[in-house]
Amino acid sequence: MLNKVLVVDDEQLLAENLQGYLQAQELDVRIAHDGAQGIVEANDFAPDVMVFDYRLPDMEGFQVLDAVRQNRNCHFVLITGHPTAEVCERARQLGVSHILFKPFPLAELARAVLDLLGGQREPKASASTSEGFVERRQSRTENFPLQLYDGSWVLADRRRSITASTAPDDEQLLTGE
Repeated sequence: MLNKVLVVDDEQLLAENLQGYLQAQELDVRIAHDGAQGIVEANDFAPDVMVFDYRLPDMEGFQVLDAVRQNRNCHFVLITGHPTAEVCERARQLGVSHILFKPFPLAELARAVLDLLGGQREPKASASTSEGFVERRQSRTENFPLQLYDGSWVLADRRRSITASTAPDDEQLLTGE
């Protein structure tokens, strides 16, 4: 049976990338995009670990933690782009096991989650996760897999590049036409 992880983050692209990376670590992963959905998912899914964002569109991440803790016994990992001393202190007081500051390497999240699940293994090499993004790459032409410095894969927005046929020539640049 696979260990269960719930990711609660309102940034859809980030949440999907966390899900894909953690699934490559042989974990059962679900996503919730706001606090209310996270609470419902936690009750239905019964995760072993909940990875949650501090700032959610409908409530603070700690409110989700409090609601989930009333019905479930699981580990918590906070991810935040707002690393203030107050947030970190409150997370420690509430028993959050790991705090990751955005942006963070995906392997760092995998290490934190695997550590909470018993620490019996290291994260798998992320190169294999690129296979999981092939279908998404073909079905979403606006996004494509991008390998980060730590070897992890994320989806990035595809930007239109200027081709030789559409690029202004030197005379157009000088005249502004």
